[in-house]
Amino acid sequence: MADITVQNLTKYYGDRLILKDISFDIQPGEKVAILGANGAGKTTLLNILTGRLPYDGGHVGFGQGRTAGVIDQMPDFPPECTVEDILRLAFKESDEVAAAMDELTDEMTRKPDDASLLKRYAQLETRLEILGGYNRDYEINRVCNGLEIPQEMRAQKFSLLSGGEKTRINLARIILEQTDVLLLDEPTNHLDMDAVDWLGSYLESYRGTVMIISHDRWFIDQCCDRVIEIHDCTCDFYNGNYSYYAVERERRREEQLKHHEHELAEKKRLEATARSMHEHGTEHLAKRAASREKRLDMIERVERPETLQGRMKISFKQNFPSGGDPNYETEEVLKVRDITKSYDGREILHDVSFNIRNRERVALLGANGAGKTTMLKILLGEETPDSGVIRKGVGLKPAYLPQQVHFANPHRNLIDTLIYDKNVSMQVARNRLGSFQFIGETQMKTVDMLSGGEKSRLRLCELMYDPLNLLILDEPTNHLDLASREWIEEAVEAFDGTLLFVSHDRYFVERFATRVLYLENGRLIDFIGSYSAFLDWRAKGGGALPAAEAAPVPKKKKAAVPTLDDVPKPPEKPKRTGGTKNLQKQLSTLEREISQLETQSGELEQQMVDAASDSSRLLELMTEKETCDEKLAAKMDEWEAVAAELEAMQ
Repeated sequence: MADITVQNLTKYYGDRLILKDISFDIQPGEKVAILGANGAGKTTLLNILTGRLPYDGGHVGFGQGRTAGVIDQMPDFPPECTVEDILRLAFKESDEVAAAMDELTDEMTRKPDDASLLKRYAQLETRLEILGGYNRDYEINRVCNGLEIPQEMRAQKFSLLSGGEKTRINLARIILEQTDVLLLDEPTNHLDMDAVDWLGSYLESYRGTVMIISHDRWFIDQCCDRVIEIHDCTCDFYNGNYSYYAVERERRREEQLKHHEHELAEKKRLEATARSMHEHGTEHLAKRAASREKRLDMIERVERPETLQGRMKISFKQNFPSGGDPNYETEEVLKVRDITKSYDGREILHDVSFNIRNRERVALLGANGAGKTTMLKILLGEETPDSGVIRKGVGLKPAYLPQQVHFANPHRNLIDTLIYDKNVSMQVARNRLGSFQFIGETQMKTVDMLSGGEKSRLRLCELMYDPLNLLILDEPTNHLDLASREWIEEAVEAFDGTLLFVSHDRYFVERFATRVLYLENGRLIDFIGSYSAFLDWRAKGGGALPAAEAAPVPKKKKAAVPTLDDVPKPPEKPKRTGGTKNLQKQLSTLEREISQLETQSGELEQQMVDAASDSSRLLELMTEKETCDEKLAAKMDEWEAVAAELEAMQ
């Protein structure tokens, strides 16, 4: 029996259709990722499953007796509750069983000969063991360590925590409850990389059923074995993790695109043939034209894949340092020496030193609060270090995309924002916005109406047309759905300058980082290599690091996906000599022959009517007419081929 059942689910918001006749089952033990663009209906689906939203048609349900834990449900707790109190709520039933066992112990002392009390005690003891009550302290410590909930936080009042901290505590509580089904909406938000890795490993080994809404592709790869993608009010199914989904989705879309283009070509061919047949006006040609028009009506309409239509065509305008050769790969862009920074007596950075060379792709990583954003602000001159120096390369032109994007006048619409900020014409502003998928009425929205992801996209739209040679990104994929993340990655892939970025998106880090600067306890680990190589190095307990100065700067990788230019072109068909004149002459000859055969066929048909009483003569005439009609059909096919060739040449 399925743990989650959805049958013909339909949901409207007012007159807007969100989900239409969606059906699927999730079996016990499956780990399923729900993917889709922002606004596609993912959270709506989760809210329907949890009973927080009504729906307009269909049926949803959980398996009989199955319990569900929901990460985004934040119950109201009394203001005096500490974090420890909240965590121990997961063992509420265990505490009740333990209290009942204590009462039975007192009663057995008074009635030592009552066998029923002993039997009842044994049952409670078994139940307590199943609930994990004997190991509650160990389990709480294990989960808190994994999600990086320190002991001092556990003593704080829950009401005083930040929103991100409350979400983390609630996630820990739900994990400790050990429900049959976990429904998780963006569970990796507010978690750093180590905590996300721990959560992925936990879910990977979790015996229950998991349904996850997430934009973290590495996380989905780690713990999901099935993907359901919601789009256009319906859903598609993929039996694999994110990496499988990404490849299979493109294969399906390419196949759909081929079908769409084949349909257009066939439609165009049939229309041209029918038009030519009508123009030449013979009886059989008119009949064939009607046949072609019927075939046109019967062609199955295959829509062009929307995501292929809507891909952003973007690239950075680059400017290498004056006097610097972009191919001279040892040129130093930044020299950072002995940077120290403290806030309120707490040292965030301690004697941090590193060099960044031209065209390197450097990930600045570390736990939340390790000082990554502080380091970026010091590099950009927005913060002053307590000590240390920073030297910048000659002609350095940096561009910065912060976590929280702010605009000088958020009440301007998008067109006016580009006109005022970048001093461009209205048409240029419209074109640039359109290339970033701000189209139609969206361009007339005011900036304060945009989501966080849309603001990041708008700022990127501004940055990409400025001359720059150092791109600094602080969590560039935050708040973005998968399509937007892929768009930004394509833009970054096209950037050939120096890249320095902070990100918790492990998929993004693995794709771009050729070097990892890891901040821990105020100090810096400088690792040359990819993110996965860095993880392997840490898993083995660290050790000697390769010297940064000795490592060559990797060449820019070629795109993994071949372009149309890479595809060998088919050999051209030999051209007919004589051009269109010969084709027109041939068409006229064929039309005369077709007309003669039509006349001959008509005459034979009349002779067959006259010879209706003479069976031997009738049989002879039928054979002649059949031969005549075969010749007519062959001439018609030849006429169609020549007419199509003439149409193409014209």
